[in-house]
Amino acid sequence: MHEAPPSLFPTILPHRHGMLDVDPLHTIYWEEVGNPNGAPVLFLHGGPGAGLSPQHRRFFDPEHYRIILFDQRGAGKSTPLGEWRNNTTQLLIEDIETLRVKFGIEQWLVFGGSWGSTLALAYGQAHPERCLGFILRGIFLCTATEIDWFLHGVQWFYPELYDEFVAPIPEAERGDLLKAYTTRMLCDDPDVYWPAARAWSRFEGRRVFLLPQPEEAVSDTLDLGVGRLESHYMANLGFLEEGQLMRDLHRIAHLPAVIVQGRYDVICPPVSAYRLHQAWPGSQLRMIPDAGHGALEKGISAALVAATEQFKRLGRFE
Repeated sequence: MHEAPPSLFPTILPHRHGMLDVDPLHTIYWEEVGNPNGAPVLFLHGGPGAGLSPQHRRFFDPEHYRIILFDQRGAGKSTPLGEWRNNTTQLLIEDIETLRVKFGIEQWLVFGGSWGSTLALAYGQAHPERCLGFILRGIFLCTATEIDWFLHGVQWFYPELYDEFVAPIPEAERGDLLKAYTTRMLCDDPDVYWPAARAWSRFEGRRVFLLPQPEEAVSDTLDLGVGRLESHYMANLGFLEEGQLMRDLHRIAHLPAVIVQGRYDVICPPVSAYRLHQAWPGSQLRMIPDAGHGALEKGISAALVAATEQFKRLGRFE
């Protein structure tokens, strides 16, 4: 695991956690951290399918915040792992509302990075009355252009990773890499889906940080969750209409937001964060000059903690 930067709050354990059946197929893992009577905040992890890390609890002052975290369908400790059926953005939004009601929360701050920023925007636009504001990192609007960049554009910076990603696919199928990988990962044969999931997960994971990092230990949970669910969601444009999150921004534009973006993010390039900020009068953009995509890069984690502290001090923006 990557070493956590010193700007984070100390390690903390949940005081409550459990599993919640959300339909006959899916059971999601949830946890509650911090002050049970504190200001509610919802944490949305990336991926789709990446799941939670203990470090995610540490962006928030546990004496001030009541922090609700959960593994989205098919991710982390939620079951079945990597399950793509009954798994859409709209169903994830329903799960968030189920959790909100379960915890008796009227409104909460919404915090999400990468795919978590996508889900945060989609949730906020569906339920603006439930949101106090947003802290968003590594903006991904789930447009066709961004998906094409994720799969192909990055070859301009990481040609060797792109070649490794393409290599397992027969030449006849390389005209539609997304379809080729999705077909393999969503089949029922583990001899087919495991190699594809591992290749996809490595293709993404090795370009998260601006600077090279020590190789992570293999994580089957991460590989299967990320590989299957990212390809599933990308193949369906995130179950969103093209441009929907920008089109419907007016529903939350009256709310405050801090947008944190790494200048050299090659997974979610800065143009999306910039355009979102330009269209959102209540937003502040923190462009981190020496960072890529990783939430635990020093400048990004410091900016995220500063944002949670800003909400703590003011409860709003001036």
